[in-house]
Amino acid sequence: MRLPRPFYQLPIRFDLARLQAEVSALPPDAWAPHPDHIEGNSAARLITVGGAETDAHAGTMLPTRWLEQMPYVQQVLAGFGVVWSRSRLMRLGPKVWVPEHADINHHWHTRVRLHIPVFTSPAVRFHCDGESVHMGAGEAWIFDNWRRHHVENEGDADRIHLVADTSGTAGFWHFALGEHPPRAAWPEIAYDPAARPELLTESDQRLPVMPAAEVQWLLDDLRADLAAETDTAEARTRVARLGMVFESFQRDWRQLCALYGMGGQGLAEFRKLAERLRETACPLAAGLIMRSNQVEAFLVLEKRVLMALVPG
Repeated sequence: MRLPRPFYQLPIRFDLARLQAEVSALPPDAWAPHPDHIEGNSAARLITVGGAETDAHAGTMLPTRWLEQMPYVQQVLAGFGVVWSRSRLMRLGPKVWVPEHADINHHWHTRVRLHIPVFTSPAVRFHCDGESVHMGAGEAWIFDNWRRHHVENEGDADRIHLVADTSGTAGFWHFALGEHPPRAAWPEIAYDPAARPELLTESDQRLPVMPAAEVQWLLDDLRADLAAETDTAEARTRVARLGMVFESFQRDWRQLCALYGMGGQGLAEFRKLAERLRETACPLAAGLIMRSNQVEAFLVLEKRVLMALVPG
């Protein structure tokens, strides 16, 4: 999700000792390798599709057996009053970096990632769009993951963050982006041994066909950010032509939605139209980038739009 600036610290405190105790109690088999096989990077899955050992983004999200063993982590997540999507503990080994990247797939268009450091050191730095912060243990942060970012752990111990995805309520965004009171007045989510909070998790968000309004929103956003990697007359012409292709596609997709609805009728026609967009747009997008994060335009088109038009 795009934010007005790279980093925001949220004005809230936690029982760090309790967080650390629950994380330390996890057995070794709770930790799984990073899905992209980044060396030294592993995770304990807390909220996943069906509560299973999976890294999928789409489906009904439920607590895993590991989260069920962590009552205070449940209280922390419930305390924000939002609906959670995929959530994990992310562990970065000593002297390990997460390579620079931007999160561009469809999941991230409407979600932000909350970070709560559990184990860390001043040698851990989070970089985003030219800015750098150390997220201290027991703090809460969000960042603009559309911008290019990377993490470095130059310390001698593992860094472990509680990392949870949400689209957030209006109250959450006012809390996160608004004026903060003095630090001494920040509320704390204290551990309550008797509490059994209701944890809100996402239902399956997928429709058989992406609604026309969302298609227009995604493509208008992409088109507004298009730029030529090398500014030439030919590249500027391709930017303009790609915008026209998007506009034509939006109109045809809206007509198919009007004819068939979004409940799964006419899937072959929707898929045919999506494939025509891929064949027409991807060659035009060669050499074009997103102005705001320098990612290649055809990658954003593929991961944020084309792969989500007709899921499955």
